[in-house]
Amino acid sequence: MTNCAWILGAALALAAGSTAQAGDSAAAVTAARVSSADAEPGQWFTVGRNYEEQRFSPLTSINTDNVDRLRLAWYADFDTNRGQEATPLVVDGVIYLSTAWSKVEAFDAATGRRLWTYDPKVPGEFAGRGCCDVVNRGVAAWQGRIYVGTYDGWLVALDAKTGAVVWKTLTLDHGMPVTSTGAPRIINGKVIIGNAGGEFGVRGYISAFDAHTGKRLWRFHTVPGNPAKGFETPQMKLAASTWSGQWWKYGGGGTVWDGMVYDPTLNLLYFGTGNGSPWNRKYRGSGGGDNLFVASIIAVNPDTGRYVWHYQQTPGEEWDYDATSPLIVATLNIAGKPRRVVMQASKNGIFYVLDARTGKMVSAKNFVPTSWTKGIDPVTGRPEINPADRYDITGKATIVEPGGQGAHSWHPASYDPQTGLVYFSAISTSMGVQSADSFHPRPMSSITGLAFPVPASLYDDLKSKAPRTAISRLVAWDPVKQQEAWQTPPLGTIGGGTLSTAGGLVFQGTNKGRFVAYRADSGRQLWSFEAQTGVVAAAAAYETGGEEYIAVEAGYGLVPFGMSNQSRLLVFKLNGTASLPPAPPPPPPRVLNPPPSTASKQVIAAGQDQFQSHCAVCHDTSYANRDMFPDLRYSPAINTPEVIRSIVLDGVMQAGGMASFKGKVTPAQLESIRAYLVERANQAKAAQAAGSPVR
Repeated sequence: MTNCAWILGAALALAAGSTAQAGDSAAAVTAARVSSADAEPGQWFTVGRNYEEQRFSPLTSINTDNVDRLRLAWYADFDTNRGQEATPLVVDGVIYLSTAWSKVEAFDAATGRRLWTYDPKVPGEFAGRGCCDVVNRGVAAWQGRIYVGTYDGWLVALDAKTGAVVWKTLTLDHGMPVTSTGAPRIINGKVIIGNAGGEFGVRGYISAFDAHTGKRLWRFHTVPGNPAKGFETPQMKLAASTWSGQWWKYGGGGTVWDGMVYDPTLNLLYFGTGNGSPWNRKYRGSGGGDNLFVASIIAVNPDTGRYVWHYQQTPGEEWDYDATSPLIVATLNIAGKPRRVVMQASKNGIFYVLDARTGKMVSAKNFVPTSWTKGIDPVTGRPEINPADRYDITGKATIVEPGGQGAHSWHPASYDPQTGLVYFSAISTSMGVQSADSFHPRPMSSITGLAFPVPASLYDDLKSKAPRTAISRLVAWDPVKQQEAWQTPPLGTIGGGTLSTAGGLVFQGTNKGRFVAYRADSGRQLWSFEAQTGVVAAAAAYETGGEEYIAVEAGYGLVPFGMSNQSRLLVFKLNGTASLPPAPPPPPPRVLNPPPSTASKQVIAAGQDQFQSHCAVCHDTSYANRDMFPDLRYSPAINTPEVIRSIVLDGVMQAGGMASFKGKVTPAQLESIRAYLVERANQAKAAQAAGSPVR
């Protein structure tokens, strides 16, 4: 942060005067209130309700006996059709939430009256700096202010009464392809926020800022930088000994883009770190090594940022197995004694229970099939890596489970102390991977170091029984016994976040457009609502005017391109009387109408290389179901060089999120991309004519 940015923030803070004092304004959240959240069961103070982020509501008015009477109380439309992933906060009768493009809104919690809206006006071209939509996972409330981390890296403090900016400070380097999508946490008067960008060659870190002024207080880097410039901490020097080669040229990864949780009894902040960058371990450094601290859970003192402990889930990670899934703190009865633990259903398919004080692994068990490891050593806590999945060494294509989508990603989990179960989406996935023969990172491209595409016949050639399409289920997991208590039938290709309540209920949305309530003890479905769009965010429960409400953001950002996302806040209560307007009709069927493919094999191959580097992560439908972006085989833009040039190079669609690649892709390279897309479109058209599925 520059000095001038901090001075501006401090001046605005002084001008705001008493708005920073609890009790004098809206959102009067303090450490005492959050620590005693159960004494105010009708509030939802943080994204996870309390510091431990158990996402369990003590409210019981809506329960297993009457949930069939749950109806829509009110709804509010959002002004964006991109993905909605935030959990609302509810403080003293007001709902505060974030939406796509990092916008923030406040509503009267009883009536739905919109109180104010804040738009940070994130530049559209920043959409090209991230892998997974311009989402935001929530805001924080503290002493009269609402805090949001914007997609383009600003941390903003807003007056909770008016939505006016009190201060803002830049947390990221705009010279790098970094973004911010996670919800900030506020601990001991400090706003904690991380960064994203592990697919694009960046270095991860987490930072703390003074909640009153916006001044940066500390920063913890998660992977070491260039040794020639020295190391920020002893831990970075230690971590450097586990890397080799010139890893810092490619950032290293380890970004802290989501999971964080605070234990007030130990005064420790826990956070997860992301994948290594590039994915292929071979190109991070030929000597191998654990590559600390990628794919790890780290504990620090939140007052100073001082390292306390770490546990690395996937040493030398090379399959996009971020350890950034939501974290939960709880006290469990283990071996007859209460034990303070940190729990996570990880992207790598393992459910971890760690000692909250020391980081020692208490237990670890896979909750979906996992090919990459043969098990976790109960003494050392290290996984036994399957040599066949070390594609960086074998040079052979392999199928790894889970796939890069992960067995469980950012979708919040909940813990019910009454049942002793953790509820989360478990996704069975796989992916084919093969090391690229060479690695040449390009600007504004994902840097994986993988060969694309893998042979289409790979699954058949290897006689693999791994799922070829992601299959999501809601799972109830016993963290003490490390076993499944129950699971639902398949619900779609990606899971939703969960809310559990003292009324014996678990709420979860599906990407197929339903919001569902289940019995917490058995998984029996008790109620369902057709939301007209996918629901992947986690709900919050609150009480106002003597009535209990359930609030959830709807709007799955990965609906098929051309369909309306119907982004809304949906709020339910018993015997509600509101109803949604009719859903819009589906778009007309897509038509393949490419020009003839006349380019040479060499030009098409060059275009494939450029497409995989710059375009595939959004526009290739095999990438984690990213159907919200157009399948360019169907786009009329590929018919005309001038049209595709105006989009890709001239940036005529930047305001909508399609970044300009001017200076990153030459006109000749763009023409080769167009030739590749025309060839693929003609192949798809031929398959369609032959009655074969279009892949």
